[in-house]
Formats: sequence, structure tokens, C-alpha cells
Amino acid sequence: MGWGEFYSLASPMVWALAVVLFRRSGETLPPVELNLCKNGIAIALMLPTVLIWGGLQPPAMTGWEWLLVLGSGALGMALGDWFYFEAINRLGAGRGGIIGSLLSPFVIVLSAVFLGERLAGLQWLGFALVMAGIVMVTWRRRRREVTGDDLRAGVIFGVLAIFLFALAIVMVKPVLEQHEFTWIVLLRLLAGLAGMLLIAGWRSGARRTLARFRGPQPWATVIWACVLGGWLSMVLWLAGYKLIPASEASIYNEAQGAFIVLFAWWILKEPVTTRKLVGLGLTLAGVVTMLMA
Repeated sequence: MGWGEFYSLASPMVWALAVVLFRRSGETLPPVELNLCKNGIAIALMLPTVLIWGGLQPPAMTGWEWLLVLGSGALGMALGDWFYFEAINRLGAGRGGIIGSLLSPFVIVLSAVFLGERLAGLQWLGFALVMAGIVMVTWRRRRREVTGDDLRAGVIFGVLAIFLFALAIVMVKPVLEQHEFTWIVLLRLLAGLAGMLLIAGWRSGARRTLARFRGPQPWATVIWACVLGGWLSMVLWLAGYKLIPASEASIYNEAQGAFIVLFAWWILKEPVTTRKLVGLGLTLAGVVTMLMA
């Protein structure tokens, strides 16, 4: 296993834990404010990271590369994360995992169109096993606890979010391969924060947003969710995409659905059924197949 594969597997594990914590945080802190908090904390942690590993000198990028990096951050970390939080608030973490499984198909298609990437035969088998495992793990036959309106809105928000995640990473991958990694992460975060400030001002207004932050919140849970989901998982996620083809990294990232089930069992005390265990086994088999390809 190379470092690219390691990062691409570590990222969904960290993100899955963050999703469970975001789900609990979202019970009191709305999606716009939660995403604003996530991006703000991530930037605060990313600044010393850049100084230690990237240095003070920004990368010498062309105007087009700057546009790709900032546009990627705005699409993926402002709009995409906002839509995803809206989705998991309506659907729950488990159903969010089902929709999250669309990341690989979206990335594979966009990478084929814009980057010229292709999967080999054994990699397609690994992809099929991972997708089958995620469906087994997260699918629920009964949906009575979610209203029809929430289900429809949650699916729309979720599909849009995952498409924006895929588009954002395919946009920025060529720049990631050519320039200093930590600076690209920081610039994406700054673009995401700027986008979220605009969205927060449009949706709620500055006074209402500040009032929500001043109100009682489970701040320990919120901060840990933001540290894990906004900083650590983002660094690992982009590191994986920097080192291996985007279509391959996206398949490893699908393990997040299995990790979500494990963390939901551990933290939220959700039961683990035989069907979920079979799904976890399929997901593991798919990842091993990908590593052998």
C-alpha cells in the first residue's frame, strides 16, 4: 500500500467520525452556521500547517490555476458542504451514506471526460464490491421516521452536494499535482469560508448568525467535528487525490459508509445487523481488490 492509498482510506474514516458528530451538532446549530464554523476552525489549524510544511511563499500559479483552486473551494466547501449538512439533517447519517456513494460514479465520469483517466478490469471489480457493500450497510427498507418532504429535499440536497464534491476535486487535481499541497488546501478553505460568509449573510443576516453562535451549543462536539471534518479529513482527502488517480481515490473514499455504521454503533448506539456485517465484508473485499489491482 502506497501513501496515496493510505491517505485515501484514512480520510473516509476520519470523515465518518466527523459526520456522526456533525449529525449531533446539527440538532441545534443550523447547516449554514455549522459549515461556517467548520471552515473557520479549519483555516485556523491550516495556517500553522502551511507555515511548517509549505513556507511563507504562495505557489507561483497562473491566473487560470488560481481560478480553479478558488472555484473548487467555493463549489466544494461552501455550496457542497452546506447542501450536505442540509441533507444529513433531513435524512440522517445512514441515508447520507447512501447518497455519498454517488461520489465514485461522479468522479469516475468527470475524470474520464476531463482528465482522461480509466479504470482497469480488477479495479472495476473492486468498485462494484465497494458499492454493493455500501448499499448493504446503509439501506433501510422502512423510512417512516422521515417525512416525504424531508426525503425529497434531502435527496436533492445530497445529490447536488456529492456532484459538487466530485466536480471540485476533479477541477483542482491538476493543480494539486503541480504545486505545494498545503497552500492549495488553505486557499480552498479561504474560498470556502468567503462563500459561506456570503451565504450566511443572504440566508440569515449577520445578527441572527451571531445570535446562533452565542446561544447554547454542544461546543465540544461541534469543535471536534470541525477539527476532524474540516481540517484533518480534508488534508488526508486531498493528499490522496494528489498522489493517485482521482477515480481510484474516490473508490477508496467510499469506505466512509462502512465507517459511518461503525461509529454510529459506537457513539449513537445504533444496532449492527447481519446485513450490515455482510456489507462491511463486501466493502473490505472491494478495498482489498483495489489494493491488489
